[in-house]
Amino acid sequence: MPSTKKRKDTITTYKKALSFLFSNTNYESAKRLRYNEDTFNLDRMYQLLEGLGNPHEKLNAIHIAGTKGKGSTCMMLAEMLISNGYKVGLYTSPHVLDLRERIQINNRIISEAAMTRHVRKVAPVVKKMADDPPTFFEILTGIAFLHFAKEKVDFAVIEAGLGGRLDSTNVLQPEVVGITSISIDHQRLLGDSISKIAKEKAGIFKQGVPAISVMQDTDAMRVLRREANQIGAPLRFTGKDIDFSCRFESSRTLGPHNRICVTTSTSKFEHLPVPVLGAHQAINCGLALSLLDCLKAKGFKINDERAINGLAKTTLPGRMEIIHTDPRVLIDGAHNAASIRALIQATGQHIPYDSLIVIFGCCEDKDVQGMLRELQYGADKVIFTRVNSPRSVYPEDLAQLYTEICGKMCQTASTLPEALEIAKPAFSPGDLICITGSFYLVGQAKDLFLKRESLPF
Repeated sequence: MPSTKKRKDTITTYKKALSFLFSNTNYESAKRLRYNEDTFNLDRMYQLLEGLGNPHEKLNAIHIAGTKGKGSTCMMLAEMLISNGYKVGLYTSPHVLDLRERIQINNRIISEAAMTRHVRKVAPVVKKMADDPPTFFEILTGIAFLHFAKEKVDFAVIEAGLGGRLDSTNVLQPEVVGITSISIDHQRLLGDSISKIAKEKAGIFKQGVPAISVMQDTDAMRVLRREANQIGAPLRFTGKDIDFSCRFESSRTLGPHNRICVTTSTSKFEHLPVPVLGAHQAINCGLALSLLDCLKAKGFKINDERAINGLAKTTLPGRMEIIHTDPRVLIDGAHNAASIRALIQATGQHIPYDSLIVIFGCCEDKDVQGMLRELQYGADKVIFTRVNSPRSVYPEDLAQLYTEICGKMCQTASTLPEALEIAKPAFSPGDLICITGSFYLVGQAKDLFLKRESLPF
């Protein structure tokens, strides 16, 4: 009679599922990383998915890459599809507090039970790939596709991870492709120029699949057009091939905000208020509406009024988010120079303050000098700290660079609670504390304020 005892290595709990996931190579936390076909290998991803029954082939996917604004664009598009009555899977990264945030269906994160079941199914497939095992992100991507296929979602809105060409999400044959704003980021991995980075992002283009991008740097646009033409992907740009405009205004009901217009042969969105703050989010919103319109043009049933109602419900955790009111504390996951610039501008436009105290930490694979240059244009006081990652830049190194670049004084703290302690005596009513530079740091801040532990306020 077969034994009814469960094997000790069977994944029966969520804790064991997490342990298995994090036991695999995790390039998100690796201190040193090479970006090539050895470390990022689509053949490995295809093998993993084949072992899972190729769930990605069952998805109506929208695939979005770019440097900044990917997650925001994905979330706005998902909300509009949900309001049209569709069941929508959303896969984004990174998370703010809980790994399960990355995999959602209609705004509900995957349950611990479902995650455990999927990991249990994935584990034997991974074991068979011992000679070339998949990474943490590849396994998580496979789990997302498996979950969306099992739950029979109508659409899967998928954010690319690193780059695009070699990213594990690039196994999809999507309905439409989106490219958000491209700027310098991960330059050690993707290239030290906009042109090189744009080529990596353009790697998600597919023959015959419509692609939409926002207006880009001249070199980026040239590369995107060239790559799209070579592969046979019809590419359009909002603000050039698609009628798009935005303006900033203030009203009694909405306060300072942006409004946009997007007009195509099938849709006309006029003077829509952008639900999240910042001119950069207006551009992301225009892209989300254009991607929605593309689905409509392909024959999917989309009601514009329902879409508008869905758009208005969009919230973006960790992006221009006020997590404390006395004192006012803002968190934002800006992690490259262009995002820091956008954050400084958006904060100045939308949130009145007397003095801006910035607590900043980042990882070493970023454009550190570029971010520090942008900080000087808005921060009245800067406190550098560590982020919860082995790739964190030391606060003392950040301070030295900042002084060399900007000639300004700053302070350092070994932890976020210590940084807040330093900020406290410098804070006056009417000031604003902004915590930024990394989603790792944003997650730490949100967790800290939720638990109310080690807070000086």
